[in-house]
Amino acid sequence: MATRLMRFGIVLLGLTTVLVLLNGGFDRWLALYLGAWSIFGLYAMVSIDDDLARERFRPPEPGADRLPLRAIRLLALAHLVIGTLDAGRWHLAPVPDTLRAIALVVMVPAALFVVQAMRANRFFSPVVRVQTERGHRVIDGGPYRTIRHPGYLGMIVSVMASGLALGSWLAFAFAALYAALILRRVFFEDAFLQANLEGYADYARRVPYRLIPGAW
Repeated sequence: MATRLMRFGIVLLGLTTVLVLLNGGFDRWLALYLGAWSIFGLYAMVSIDDDLARERFRPPEPGADRLPLRAIRLLALAHLVIGTLDAGRWHLAPVPDTLRAIALVVMVPAALFVVQAMRANRFFSPVVRVQTERGHRVIDGGPYRTIRHPGYLGMIVSVMASGLALGSWLAFAFAALYAALILRRVFFEDAFLQANLEGYADYARRVPYRLIPGAW
């Protein structure tokens, strides 16, 4: 735990430094944005155990999905870099302050919802695989009682809100591409688990909604 918290502090310091340089200064919007993600990051670090942290940050295999995980991560990084540059220096596609404030309010609980999914599901992984060595089984508690992929819902909403909170429609465009790849992952992972994880097909019949309760 202490090591993870230390790494989180180093990452946060590095991220703050980079964003301040990209933004051309440290303004109130950047302070609010970094503060919001700090809440999420700290809660995530103290909420997951070492076993889940290893799977989450260093999965032992690339998984079944042919789309590299790095493509999703690069889009997440691109929305952050482009959004900070646009809001601080370029001013090409600014987002109104009112919408930025609403997006910040939406972003934090959406990101924390991802942590809730991780807390409920000890097999939460960035790659699509059956974790046989960890005794992989179907999880149907917590938010998984209502939808089958709560973590992906939180990711989609939080990153799209992040694009707006950064103050750039360009960032929102990159966030929308990120969301599209996550939505693709929902289809792929759901089909993979139904075919390969014992009990998942029955779970899918009990919980028919992938992302949106009562709709889809």
